[in-house]
Amino acid sequence: MKKKALTPEQNETLLKVLKARFEKNINRHKGLNWEKIQSKLEAAPEKLWSLNEMEETEGEPDVVNYDKKTDEYIFFDCSPESPKRRSLCYDYPAWESRKANKPESNAIDKASEMGIELLTEEQYRQLQELGKFDLKTSSWVKTPAHIRELGGAIFCDRRYNTVFMYHNGADSYYAARGFRGVLKI
Repeated sequence: MKKKALTPEQNETLLKVLKARFEKNINRHKGLNWEKIQSKLEAAPEKLWSLNEMEETEGEPDVVNYDKKTDEYIFFDCSPESPKRRSLCYDYPAWESRKANKPESNAIDKASEMGIELLTEEQYRQLQELGKFDLKTSSWVKTPAHIRELGGAIFCDRRYNTVFMYHNGADSYYAARGFRGVLKI
């Protein structure tokens, strides 16, 4: 089990990376103030740890919204292609049901280990309004229970300048399919 806290040096490095990304991609978070975000981050070391996990898997986390009702900043994985957490079944029951060629893990458990959640289809579409993502890859998204109960799971990508939502068996996995996370702080 990983220690879910960063060293002071790791905190400083991560905050510099996040600030630089924030300043470079101001279109993703118009009207938001970095100092307020950094203050919230510094007060939540476990959230910084999760952002670092997103960063280490090349998710390029960035602030995409602020929820006034809950007073939370919302970070999404904003890497151009699905982060380097791929070749995963959708969830543990799907992974467990595979009799042969089991992948390393599954998207739901991997996200939970990182302290994040999978994007919903709606969140995925919000992300796509901020740029063009997953032009060569695809990403599992949170699957509604009625689909999952029937053995399926959903994923999304962007092709032909259009965002598509598809289905697959939850036990499937592909080298070009990962997942994008969301973290609220």
